[in-house]
Amino acid sequence: MSLEKVVFGFFVLLAATLNLGFFIGDISDPTLHSVYELFAAVVVSLIATVLKFGDRTQIGAVHLATSLVADLQLIAAALMWAYATQVSSQGLDAAATAGVVSLSGGALLANLVSVALLVIETVSFHRR
Repeated sequence: MSLEKVVFGFFVLLAATLNLGFFIGDISDPTLHSVYELFAAVVVSLIATVLKFGDRTQIGAVHLATSLVADLQLIAAALMWAYATQVSSQGLDAAATAGVVSLSGGALLANLVSVALLVIETVSFHRR
């Protein structure tokens, strides 16, 4: 068993589950979506992205692409949350929450593709 592959798989799955945890709930109810969970999703997603650098295979390139998409959308969601709570006069209302959750949903899709690639790569691995 390779410790590197365990750590890689751990962070890929953790990024997806944190993202899902933030996404689940009424899209317009800010009380169901924790800013701390969004922050954790962003941090773990960035860690997963760093771990994907260096893989020079085609599937590694797609892994990195999915991770970059998830990072971009989660960072946009975090910026939207910060704007709504710190700058906007309306605060974190239903519309702002819906925007944040929608962006995290796009990141969730990218994370699910990454998990699917991880499973496909693991299943197709042949011992030598």
